[in-house]
Amino acid sequence: MNRLIRAGLMFGNLFHVHSPTLVERYNRALHHLTGKRTALTDFYIDISGYSPEIGDELNDPLYLNHKGVNRQFILLGMEQRTAPLLNAKFSTSKTVLQDFIAENEAALFALTAKDAVAGELVNSVYDVSSPKRLFDIRRITIDADTTGGTVKDAAKLADMVDKFRDTDGGWYDDVLIAQMIDLAGKTGDVVRNPVSLKAMRFNQRNFWTAHFGGLYVFQDVPHPAVIAPAGKDGLEDIPLEYVFDATQRNRIAQFFQLNGLTETILEARGIKSAAILRQKMDFILIDAVADQGVDLTGLARSDLRRLARQHSDKLPPEFHTLGQLVNWAEDGGAFPMIDSADPVYFYTLRAADTPDAELVNMLLAQLAPKDIRQLFICHKDLFYSTYAAWPDAKRAYVADFLEREYKVDKAGVRDALFGHEPALEVPPLPRKRKKPPPVPDRIAAVGPWGAVRRR
Repeated sequence: MNRLIRAGLMFGNLFHVHSPTLVERYNRALHHLTGKRTALTDFYIDISGYSPEIGDELNDPLYLNHKGVNRQFILLGMEQRTAPLLNAKFSTSKTVLQDFIAENEAALFALTAKDAVAGELVNSVYDVSSPKRLFDIRRITIDADTTGGTVKDAAKLADMVDKFRDTDGGWYDDVLIAQMIDLAGKTGDVVRNPVSLKAMRFNQRNFWTAHFGGLYVFQDVPHPAVIAPAGKDGLEDIPLEYVFDATQRNRIAQFFQLNGLTETILEARGIKSAAILRQKMDFILIDAVADQGVDLTGLARSDLRRLARQHSDKLPPEFHTLGQLVNWAEDGGAFPMIDSADPVYFYTLRAADTPDAELVNMLLAQLAPKDIRQLFICHKDLFYSTYAAWPDAKRAYVADFLEREYKVDKAGVRDALFGHEPALEVPPLPRKRKKPPPVPDRIAAVGPWGAVRRR
């Protein structure tokens, strides 16, 4: 993991807390939320205020996320909004925090200039000891204030101002005036500079949770289901008819198709599909030869071709099928028919343009784990856990690749892989190069890999 940390691929972009003022503000907020304090004077925090160093100090990685529900947060500065979310138990938590900060940017900027803002992502569930309880989580609200109660006091002062204005003889109410002056000393002029945080609510119907081995819950789709890649043991009380594990590839493919959640990379507009498929071949090749004592540093395209020739007996079926797809796209070769039983099937898909695209890409990353780039981008927790078990040669290759090819232009890579913008007008290709042949007409009816079998 040290290699990833040095490359800025793990614990990267965290907010550094090192000044005595910020440390004291953090401790006030931490004590306000949990009754605990830290003795550390220098540490890093994520978007929610969670610090790995404090987690180690307290021997509690969930000190701001008790039992993995109703995550608490501490905001010390607006710079936190670009930090990652560590130890996420729900896929929606980071988006909720980002939206809350964006919607209250001006107020939070003013509040964090003087104090820490502490809060909680609140739902009606405080315990998920049973999978069934996950389905009681329907809406998340945010409860937040400074440790000194500035927002609450500002609302109280605003009510007093209204009462003062609307009451006959308000100038003669010495008690009210004294109370207003006292609160104004804490909150400032709330008439000219209102201090308030917008009441925000977020629906949580489709989400991933780390609980119970990792579940993908899809309720708000035409054909609801739960995808449990690790297995269905212990999930008998889930109140949905369909629960699929990773062995039920046909049922998962059918679920995607019925709900319009995926499209093939070849169908996607505005992307270089052949280049993406070829890159997936490279990742599968590296996975196949990483334990063969091969030097994987500084590999060029010619080196990868050489490795493929030398270790052709080690290459899995998905490598060869992807090669056929690339050959079809670039040179007009035969179009391979692929069904959901083929190991390459999920490597050829990406999320369609739906509100749940990020969740679907996260699931696809788990179903196609040899695509290390998608795994890192879409499912970091799974990436880190699998990275630790790889041969050192593969770890070195992956860290170097991500640092060179992804870290330098994160937004560009994400857009190239998962964006849904229409293709731009480009000059025609030179005559010496062949255009990719048209996708066969049968795709319009049943998709490029044929009809998903029903069982």
